[in-house]
Amino acid sequence: MATQSVEGLVALVTGAASGMGAATARLFAEGGAFVALADINADGISELAWQLGARVLAFPLDVADADAITRVVGEIGAWRGRIDALVNNAGIAGFAPIDSPDYDALFARILNVNLVAHQRIIRAALPFLRRSAHPRIVNIASTEALGATALDSAYCAAKAGVTGLTRALAVELGKEGMTVNAICPGPIETGMTAAIPAEDKATYAKRRTALRRYGRPEEVAHMTVALCQPGASYVTGATIPVDGGLMARNA
Repeated sequence: MATQSVEGLVALVTGAASGMGAATARLFAEGGAFVALADINADGISELAWQLGARVLAFPLDVADADAITRVVGEIGAWRGRIDALVNNAGIAGFAPIDSPDYDALFARILNVNLVAHQRIIRAALPFLRRSAHPRIVNIASTEALGATALDSAYCAAKAGVTGLTRALAVELGKEGMTVNAICPGPIETGMTAAIPAEDKATYAKRRTALRRYGRPEEVAHMTVALCQPGASYVTGATIPVDGGLMARNA
């Protein structure tokens, strides 16, 4: 019978050096999973791997590099012979007016890291996911896929693409018993939001979220890990906001 335990599962988490990725990796490790940490920040994942113990290994990876994805995901798959849970968490942010001179370069970089890398990693991981009894893919999108912020069009487009990719692959891979879901975090205390003054965060949260506060990385991580459990076998193609009620609130 499928269970809620992740013990013994093999998980790959990208963007694992900090924020939601690190919190997700920590939950997997605490549950007894084997965890591959992938991030461009080699020192960050090495330190986290040391903290989390012998079942956790660090794999430096720039997800903007297609050749590196093929090589590193192959190394991760060979480590344990399979991948049970793939969490596409790596991402970057960037704001610019649509008519700014550097918009094209920003748009291309954000789409490459936040969307194109997702499908590349999934494609590289598929042979190892197909060896799993309970294969799971979770793509981290954003509530910016469901709404929009001014000057954030590149990021919004990429994250909306993630939700579309998720639905399409859920349909395509469902016949293999593979689930593919997307999580849309709202305002979360991460490196991306660290530069926002605390008083501005408090004002925004009270005005926009039902819970009147920013979320914590581990609150997103709990949903991510839940979708990767063997028992989460009939949830696929879903886009799930973890946003403190941001999308539900009108006033």
